[in-house]
Amino acid sequence: MKVTRDSLLAGAQAARGIAVVVDVFRAFTCTPFLFSLGIKRSILVATPEEAFRLKQQDEDLLLIGEVDGLPIEGFDLGNSPSQILNQVPGFFEGKIVVQRTSSGVQGALASLEVADEVLLASYSVARATARYILSNPPQQVSIVGMGIQLMEKAPEDEWCARYIAHLLGASEYDHNEALREIVFHETAQKFLRNDRREFPTEDPVLCLQRNIHDFALKAHRDGDLVVAGKVT
Repeated sequence: MKVTRDSLLAGAQAARGIAVVVDVFRAFTCTPFLFSLGIKRSILVATPEEAFRLKQQDEDLLLIGEVDGLPIEGFDLGNSPSQILNQVPGFFEGKIVVQRTSSGVQGALASLEVADEVLLASYSVARATARYILSNPPQQVSIVGMGIQLMEKAPEDEWCARYIAHLLGASEYDHNEALREIVFHETAQKFLRNDRREFPTEDPVLCLQRNIHDFALKAHRDGDLVVAGKVT
């Protein structure tokens, strides 16, 4: 099994075999939380306009996401794991959500065009993702850190990609070094400064927890839609 690591949109477009699309802050930390809280499925869309069109067809859909990191007017929730976790018990039970984000979702959609399978990953599902891959090892695994707005590498995504490669037996990993680079980088500091409501202080705490969900997430086509669901 050949394991490669790449980054940003170009990396997603170059993925082959099983693509593991990594977005730690925050899309693919949000998605597993949503499933653990009871959603039936998540629909991934490229634009807010697509999400609003789906909502017109089914008013029970929950729209979750961001543009440039900021909540989208008219969406039900932003791209924030702490905001998701802070909803009343049962809020997500049986619901279908629509997710639009600027990095992770875009990377997943791009990888679906070229890869055999697409997995959605973060620290919270890293071990389950590796376990799923190792249960039926492919010839190639392409792990892609989606970074900041698809344009700049982000340490949390690069280190999480390295961690998943490590779990697959293809890389060294030092979690202390990972935390040092992540926590003191601007991608985490913009939350930790606690001066903007759209970047809650609690989000990095949730995003940096490892292996808290026992399932992996796979994106696939379902007719005209791209849908994410759990796999074990």
